[in-house]
Amino acid sequence: MKIEGVIPAIRNMKDFERIIESDHQIMVMLETRISQLPQLVRHAKKHHKKVLVHADLINGLKVDAYGMEFLVRLVKVDGVISTRTSVIALAKKYNILAIQRCFAIDSSAIANNIKLIEKSQPDYIEVLPGIMPTVISEFIDRTKVPVIAGGLIKNKDQVNQALQVGAVAITTSHKQLL
Repeated sequence: MKIEGVIPAIRNMKDFERIIESDHQIMVMLETRISQLPQLVRHAKKHHKKVLVHADLINGLKVDAYGMEFLVRLVKVDGVISTRTSVIALAKKYNILAIQRCFAIDSSAIANNIKLIEKSQPDYIEVLPGIMPTVISEFIDRTKVPVIAGGLIKNKDQVNQALQVGAVAITTSHKQLL
């Protein structure tokens, strides 16, 4: 699956319904409960949407081998986002999209994240906050993995700036950008 442009990150049911009716083909599910997830993904798929789930933020889900089997075989997600390399490895084992989320809080965190990326070899990296063009460039240059910018992006100038330095997409829950 190719990811590009602005990808909506869904935090609540109101946003979910709005994105279902939109032209967006991919959505990221954040902060939902495990009991709601199968129904939400089925509904999204009926509307021809690809669904990525932030596995670390699904309440009640333990993403071990059994949790990933649940996401892939029962829920039928198209991909996962996680900060954990073990989750990325499981996603790759099941041949779904694997996105490693990285928090760029300081140079030590960036260096540690790059080591994790080299180990896990995700399909994409999501860098947060996504408003730091030089950090986005650094991740691209040092890993050669496509970067998605996420977090704190609030206007079109910030979207364009992330894309201009090489991010392939941005994730956002900011309504004015969707």
